[in-house]
Order: sequence, then structure tokens, then C-alpha cells
Amino acid sequence: MNSLSFAVPNATPNDLLRATARSFYLTLRVLPAAVRSQIGLAYLLARTTDTVADTEIVPPAQRLDALHRLRDAILGRAAAPLDFGSLARHQAAPAEQLLLEKTGDALAALQTLADPDRELIRALLTTITSGQELDVRRFAAATPDRITALATEAELDDYTYLVAGCVGEFWTRLCRAHLFPRTPVDEAQLVADGIRFGKGLQLVNILRDLPADLKTGRCYLPLETLQPAGLTPATLLLPPNANRFLPLFRSYLDVAEAHLAAGWRYTNALPFGQFRVRLACAWPLLLGFQTLARLRDANLAGLQARVKVPRGEVYAMMARTLLACPLPLLWRRLYAKPRR
Repeated sequence: MNSLSFAVPNATPNDLLRATARSFYLTLRVLPAAVRSQIGLAYLLARTTDTVADTEIVPPAQRLDALHRLRDAILGRAAAPLDFGSLARHQAAPAEQLLLEKTGDALAALQTLADPDRELIRALLTTITSGQELDVRRFAAATPDRITALATEAELDDYTYLVAGCVGEFWTRLCRAHLFPRTPVDEAQLVADGIRFGKGLQLVNILRDLPADLKTGRCYLPLETLQPAGLTPATLLLPPNANRFLPLFRSYLDVAEAHLAAGWRYTNALPFGQFRVRLACAWPLLLGFQTLARLRDANLAGLQARVKVPRGEVYAMMARTLLACPLPLLWRRLYAKPRR
């Protein structure tokens, strides 16, 4: 990542991305060099704003102030250096502490990008931070004994766009500009499916993390759906409610799967020669499908143990995609819509 120049003792930019990006790091490494730096930097900035918003030991007002100052710096509205030392000291993960300590380096790297790329990243971060701000405000008073839930399905759909769907739009416009600017594609459909791609991945995370979120006082499943089923956020995972909760939960799995299916359509609409981008899209998609399958088969106890695809299965999936990538028929068979 040539545009990133973090002066971190014993840690390279690649180290920071590997530590913070987790599974996305593999996706990032397979991307073409023409877009890898921009997407990597966008990820680091989004992860930094997310770390600021999620430092729950710090009062909401202080987090919002830090988030606003960081957004202003990203947008070029503030020249004063940022000092997130106090926030950094509250991080349990060393990688997240490092992210906050090196915020100035990421902002400096942003200034080295070409104007169109910088503006795409700024637009992306404006949207993402608006979703993060909404989250901080919405759950400011939430506790394990006082769970706050979203009110409507529209709020859930809006949230998944603000924090993830917008990434699909950013990804599409950046790759289009740098990798296949003259190739005939249905750009409007590609952007729409890219947005659903991101929303689907976020919804998978929400459904997988539901038990953990409830323990912190957060419920992303909206009241307008829970109440007609005779459920409340506090009673969702009680064993006597399994027969009411699990069918409702699986209906959300269906929504997530439909979004990911749009993501698979997106992946196959990319120019076939863009095999690196197709791989970078296929890996999180196929992992998402595998996660949904495990969530669908889980009972209440399994859900509370946090469903996770074993590392060996992840590597096997990646190997299958590498073998199938040059063969269109084999590639399209990597995902088949289940019949239910």
C-alpha cells in the first residue's frame, strides 16, 4: 500500500490492516493494485471511526464529539491535529489502540490520493459516520436490563445501508473508474446490487451477533415485527419462546440471503476478466452464505454460542473459487439458490 506511510515501530501498514481487517484482509490482498490502496485506506478510516463510536466506556457525548472532529478532518474542514490518546488508552485490542494513535497518518495518506478517489472516500465516510452517530444516540441509554430496539423495518434497512450498503456503492464506482471504465455494463443495476451486497453482509453480522448485542442492551430486530409475534427484546432468546422466535429469525435469514443473492448477481455481472475483483467479492459472499446456513440450522443454544464457519472450511471455499475462476460454468455453480 504505497500511499500509506505509517511511522509505527515494529508495525507496517500491512501489519495494521492484517490486525484490524481480519477476514477482509485476504479480500484486500487479492484486489488489483490499482484500487487496493484506496480501499485499504477507506477501510482503515472507517474502522477508526467505528472504534471511536464503539468505545462504550467513554460517555456518548464525548464519543460524538470525537466522531464529529474526525469526520471534519476527513472532509478537510479542520486543520488542527487530532489527539485521540485518551480514547486509545481505553482500547483493549492493541490494533485498535494503534488505529487511534495513527489517525493523523491515515488523514495524511488521504491527501495524497487523486481528487476523484479522495472525494469517493469522503462521501463514503460521511455516510458511514452518520450511521455510527445514529447508533451512538440510539443506544446511549441502553443497558442489559434496559434493552433498546429499533422501531421499524425501515430503520433496520436504513441502518444496514448507512454502515455497509454504501460500501458497495463506493466499491463499484471506484472499481469502475480504475479497472473497467469503458466496458459496457448496466451501471445503475451494478450499483443497486452492490448496495444490497453490503446490506446483506451487515444483516448476516446482525443476526449472528444478536445474542451478544442483547447482552449489551442493543436489539436491531425492530419492535414492529417482534410485538405481533408476542416477543420483546428481553424475551427473544428464552427457551419457552423458541417456537415463536426461530421462525421469525429465519425470515430475517431469508432477507439476508436475498441480499447476498443480489451480491452474487453483482459478482457475475463484473467483466469476466476482472478475476481479482470477482474473487474479492466471492469470498465474503460465500462465507456469508455458509454462515446463514449454520444460523438456519442452529437452535437457541447454538445461536448463543455464536455461529462461526471453521477456518478450514473458509480455506477450502477459497481454494474452490481459485480453481473455478477461469471456468465460467464451474464458477457459476459455486452458489445455487436453495429451494425451500
